[in-house]
Amino acid sequence: MPTETERQVELLTGRLDGSIQAIESVRSMLPDVVRIGHAILERFEEGGRLHTIGNGGSAAQAMHLAEELIGRYRSSREPLPAICLNADATGLTCIANDFGYDSIFARQCKALLGRSDILLVLSTSGRSENLIEALQVARETGSMTIGLLGNDGGPCLDLCDHPLVVPGDDSAFIQDAHQVLIHMLCELAEHRLQG
Repeated sequence: MPTETERQVELLTGRLDGSIQAIESVRSMLPDVVRIGHAILERFEEGGRLHTIGNGGSAAQAMHLAEELIGRYRSSREPLPAICLNADATGLTCIANDFGYDSIFARQCKALLGRSDILLVLSTSGRSENLIEALQVARETGSMTIGLLGNDGGPCLDLCDHPLVVPGDDSAFIQDAHQVLIHMLCELAEHRLQG
């Protein structure tokens, strides 16, 4: 009969295997990741800004991507114009209170996005109404839309110019793969900036 430690090791081994499988799915996306990385940098060169959004754990990843670009990933370099729209608690609560939670990102997008800008959404399901509304606004402004999505991409899929969809329905595994994609985009940015 297995001990409690052995049962827990088996549990964690299953979790690790699920994460590895999700991350391995990124391998087939690498040409698209390169294309997206170049598209982001081209927008930066045109004076555009990257705006990131997500809910819950994906909100934390949206913040992480923005801070890596505006701060640093591996090397010191010029800061890149990235803003996380879910980072301002006062703005989010104001908009949610006055216009409803589904509008928390769309209202900011109406105020901030321009034709040379980018909206990057992170979602494990692609079904969050506040992300869908934001993507619709981004489309109306002519901004580029990128989605780091999961499962089948949900309604967000068709609203993204550049979707990257991690298959599966386990949010934790999808977020593990999204974290790798975030770091790959940072890697490409710094590689290009360093010539």
